[in-house]
Amino acid sequence: MTSLMIRRAVFGDLEHIVRIYMADDMGGHGDSWDESRRPGYERTMRAILASPVNRLYVVVADAETLDTTRGLTTGGGETVGTFQLTLTPGLVGGGRTRATMESVHVRPERRGGGIGARMVAHAIDEARAAGAATLQLTSNKKRLAAHRFYERLGFAKSHEGFKLTL
Repeated sequence: MTSLMIRRAVFGDLEHIVRIYMADDMGGHGDSWDESRRPGYERTMRAILASPVNRLYVVVADAETLDTTRGLTTGGGETVGTFQLTLTPGLVGGGRTRATMESVHVRPERRGGGIGARMVAHAIDEARAAGAATLQLTSNKKRLAAHRFYERLGFAKSHEGFKLTL
């Protein structure tokens, strides 16, 4: 069994994260790691890392150790997954905080091996520790296998989502 380490992302993880997005054959977000897009990715990565309510994670397989002073894995390892957790304080429901899990991606060749379940379990633990009352997520309507996966983990379809491209 592959050892997995889930940790908060650092700036040096940016290219690995974008390359995981690039491997997504269904989402169609058009991500690419090239010079024209790099400034936007870097600006956004800095904003996420500086935000008190946004947490970006990476999953590293076969990492030997964690350098806690820099948040980096040492001794090899491959970045095989990523997700973002956002905490949203809200007045509805008596002032409950909601956690939203987004951009959940596992490298296609590594799917089906329990990485996604570990990521969701980690997100649940982090959300609870932050005082969130619910963990919510959205998933592309085309991702039927992902929908079944989330339902197996206890998520219920509860809302209809809408999006407006600006």
